[in-house]
Amino acid sequence: MNRNSNTPPVVKNLLIINILAFMAVKLLPVGGLLSEWFTLSLGSPWFHTYQYITYMFLHANLEHLFFNMFALWMFGRTLEYELGSQRFLVYYLACGIGAALVQYGVALLMGELPLFLVGASGAVMGLLLAFGVMHPNATIMLLIPPIPMKAKWFVIIYAVIELFLGWRGVGHVAHFAHVGGMLWGWALLYYWKKRGEIYY
Repeated sequence: MNRNSNTPPVVKNLLIINILAFMAVKLLPVGGLLSEWFTLSLGSPWFHTYQYITYMFLHANLEHLFFNMFALWMFGRTLEYELGSQRFLVYYLACGIGAALVQYGVALLMGELPLFLVGASGAVMGLLLAFGVMHPNATIMLLIPPIPMKAKWFVIIYAVIELFLGWRGVGHVAHFAHVGGMLWGWALLYYWKKRGEIYY
């Protein structure tokens, strides 16, 4: 199979599910209810455990969806081929859940509950981390500004920026969830490597 021209099954299905979920919330008459049921609503009466999974498939707007899906497609294809479909899916979901747990912990410490989360950003940041760890010297072409950068430096710079923005409380963005996705991703890769299940 040509890795450059084919999208592997887990990445393909994740893309489809995210797009369909976005359309359902935005277009269906019950879209508001779907958003209420499946948004991760920590510290609120609407919280359910399943929301740790479902929140990853909802997005606030088209821009939010586009950038997450573009990154999933860009980095996920290579990682799924290398990790295998089952391990890739476990990794993706673990990063998304871990991202939410880290953001929840920070919100709890800062007294910022209830907390409402949507988006695949935490899981996608885990993919970015994995790509940087497994292909540190691969060149990534940034969109803004359009300059090339080695993956390892891009990951480090991005993580530092997210930590700074989270600490400063900039924007209505779950910056610590992004960092959390990276941290859980690194821990899982390290665990698999120590067990001899993956190599990089």
